[in-house]
Order: sequence, then C-alpha cells, then structure tokens
Amino acid sequence: MEKDWVTVYSTNKMYQAELLKRLLLDHDIPAIIIDKMDSTYRTFGDIEVYVMRDRILRAKILVKEFEVE
Repeated sequence: MEKDWVTVYSTNKMYQAELLKRLLLDHDIPAIIIDKMDSTYRTFGDIEVYVMRDRILRAKILVKEFEVE
C-alpha cells in the first residue's frame, strides 16, 4: 500500500466499513477498504477504511458524524 493512504476507521463489521466508504465517496473523498480479518476465525482482526493523506481532516469530520448516527 502506498504511504499516502492512512486509516480513518476500523471495525469488525464489513457493513459499517462499506457504509462509511459510501459516505466518503459521496463527499468526493476516495476511500478503500482493507479486510485484515482472519479468514478462518472471523473474530480476529479488523476491517479498515483508508483515505488519501491530503483528505484526512475532512474524512475525520465525516467519520465523527458517522459514529454518532
């Protein structure tokens, strides 16, 4: 992964990561999801949402709003 991508959100539920990704994309913030959960035991690891470093401030504001809902 390129060094310009940073984690803005981490969860153990794929649907939450997908919802946040859609919210970020709707606000013109490119986002990707990296699934770091163990393939055998789905209780270990996280699903992380990444954005470009230059969009981190705007993304964090949206993440805060997302977590309140």
